[in-house]
Amino acid sequence: MISGRLLCLGEPLVEFSDAGDGSWRSGIGGDVSNVAIAAARQGADAAMLARLGDDAFGAMIRQVWDDEGVDHRHVAAVAGAETGLYFITYRNGAHHFEYRRANSAAAQMQPQDLPEEAFAGAGALHLSGISQAISASAHAAADRAVALARQSGVKISYDPNLRLKLWPLERARAAAEATIAQADIVLPGYEDARQLTGLDRPEDILSHYRGLGAGLVAMTMGGQGVLVSFDQEVQHFSAPKVQEVDASGAGDCFDGAFLAQVLQGRGVPEAAQYATAAAALSVTRYGAALSVPTAQEVKAAFPDHVVPGCRA
Repeated sequence: MISGRLLCLGEPLVEFSDAGDGSWRSGIGGDVSNVAIAAARQGADAAMLARLGDDAFGAMIRQVWDDEGVDHRHVAAVAGAETGLYFITYRNGAHHFEYRRANSAAAQMQPQDLPEEAFAGAGALHLSGISQAISASAHAAADRAVALARQSGVKISYDPNLRLKLWPLERARAAAEATIAQADIVLPGYEDARQLTGLDRPEDILSHYRGLGAGLVAMTMGGQGVLVSFDQEVQHFSAPKVQEVDASGAGDCFDGAFLAQVLQGRGVPEAAQYATAAAALSVTRYGAALSVPTAQEVKAAFPDHVVPGCRA
């Protein structure tokens, strides 16, 4: 049983999405920030560990976190540094991303920036491969966070979230496997895991990650749902059929919804079934954080995927 606050460490970003009529929709993104918002929208206690620029974009992110109930007391503003941005355009039925994040405030995070008191009473720490890939100092901070979590008895959740534009495959693989060896919960996407492991069969990937030491692996597979390995079981949970418009952030939505349910006392199968429904609903909307449904919306859209007693 895991309970307590969810700490999310990584890179928050401001999002601009091409609306197709000459205008842009603004929002916020960054994988772990999306996870924190998804968890908060399911009723969990979520907090961020990050750095923001001392600029208007940093203030915009803080306002969204305030609106969503995400605690950011341990997120400092870096004087002279900029908050990272990204832009989404849609061409030929697919979305394309362009980033402006080099030397951002988040990339300047250092191990000494992490307050030990943030881990007191926390239930889980969530981080990702992007948290590690944006800079050497951010990677060192992520490693320090893992060490503090283990020292404090906080469970560790990890999404490899492979981004080959940020670092080469071999470095990403080494970092992922080292972190998974210390993680309690691993939340990979199938395509990322396939590249990182060199394995194609989903069951082989689960076995590989369990063999590294992960106690629970929940691997998202897009429209095919999620495959979960825990205890001595492997279970598949199908995704509801939906009309997809934008899949960006769907994996983050799953991660946040799954962790929220687990932290609120649900069993792994119930949490996985619920989070699969939440992620499916998110792809029917545009934006990363903006697309994340609330618990009430998940229950209304997919009542068959909300197990009685789930906090929805």
